[in-house]
Amino acid sequence: MRGVWLDLPATAQDILILIALLLPALLTALIVLRGFAPGSLVRALLWRFRWANAVFVALIAISVGMGIGLIAQERGLRRGTAQAADKFDMIVSAPGSEMTMMLAAVFLQPSAVPLLDGDTYNAVSTNPRVDVAAPLAFGDSHDGSPVIGTTADFVTYLSEDQVEGRMWTDTFEAIVGAGTSLEIGDSFVPAHGHGDAADHGAHGDSYTVVGKIPRNGSPWDRAIMVPVESVWAIHGLADGHAPDAEDRLGPPYDADFFPGTPAIVVRATSLPDTYALRSEFSRDGETMAFFPGAVLANLYRIMGDVRQAMSLMTLVTQVLVAASVLLGLFILSRLFQRQLALLRAIGAPARFVMAVVWSYAAGLLATGSILGLGTGYLAAAILGRVVTARTDILVTASIGWSEVHLVAGFLSATAVLSLVPAWSVLRAPVMRAIRS
Repeated sequence: MRGVWLDLPATAQDILILIALLLPALLTALIVLRGFAPGSLVRALLWRFRWANAVFVALIAISVGMGIGLIAQERGLRRGTAQAADKFDMIVSAPGSEMTMMLAAVFLQPSAVPLLDGDTYNAVSTNPRVDVAAPLAFGDSHDGSPVIGTTADFVTYLSEDQVEGRMWTDTFEAIVGAGTSLEIGDSFVPAHGHGDAADHGAHGDSYTVVGKIPRNGSPWDRAIMVPVESVWAIHGLADGHAPDAEDRLGPPYDADFFPGTPAIVVRATSLPDTYALRSEFSRDGETMAFFPGAVLANLYRIMGDVRQAMSLMTLVTQVLVAASVLLGLFILSRLFQRQLALLRAIGAPARFVMAVVWSYAAGLLATGSILGLGTGYLAAAILGRVVTARTDILVTASIGWSEVHLVAGFLSATAVLSLVPAWSVLRAPVMRAIRS
């Protein structure tokens, strides 16, 4: 059976799980409603106490939606960070923290890290297995956007050769991401540093924007990319080329005039070559080569633990909500206890009265649960926009099978438990209920 289950497509497995979760509620409905059609009475009760019913449904929708929104948001954040690191196959840097270096190179978080020298860069860039070896230079910003020094090959690779305008041909020309406030033709003077600590008078050289790359859902959407030579030059350093060389941009660089780079983004010619390069440039005390995807995988493992904790919290919350739902159904059943007692007094079967109460409760629960799916999607969408605005990582909202299964399990469990308030209505003496 296990082999047959594993052979099924993922969608078929999810559908079967959904059916299994809803089966208790469906069986309860078949047993309770067998031979009865209390639809008209249920509609009358729903309309007669419509405001109380609306509040009850809203509480169910909000409680279910909050749990769904948190789980969907975690999955969206995981997908967004993976997409942001998609173009960064491997990074070579000085020995240190892989997490710190990944945050600096991939997610453009300001960090103080040591530099690699020119000999190291040339060893990486001239390796026959390397297709792209781009040095990065951090430290400057403009209007909240980081200014990153790099090479034209990296910009072409990052944008998949979809640069609007043209590539830079001069030292003080720039390519901007789609999320910056700059447009082609604009000029700007970068500030030294980031945020409130930025020194806006440190540099006097002005850049002109000549190109723009399309949005790719990563922090690089807000990056301003310039020739790495210009970053070195405005900080009073050599530009990577010998003084008697012609003015040029990009590699090859002269190791004697290479000021250093905190990170080299490497794209190998093939996947096996990527692993070979990691082994070659992982040298104790000299260089550190790592895969940002592997660092994210470790982070996802931690996030997986957080997800389990969140799922447990959501489950506990749903149990508390289920208990509150039962209490609410007991209270609601008191509203029409006299009407049900009159039905019993004129000879309505006990099972018919139970069918009315259960159908009424199941209708409220089903409506609240379905609205909870929509509420969860809306909550995840709002949270996704907030996270995207704060981190520049594209986080999109989506409701997956896990959320649908959560709602189905909640609906099924509460539908079965709704037999308790329905049964309690039948226990009340008829005359006492009529007099109430």
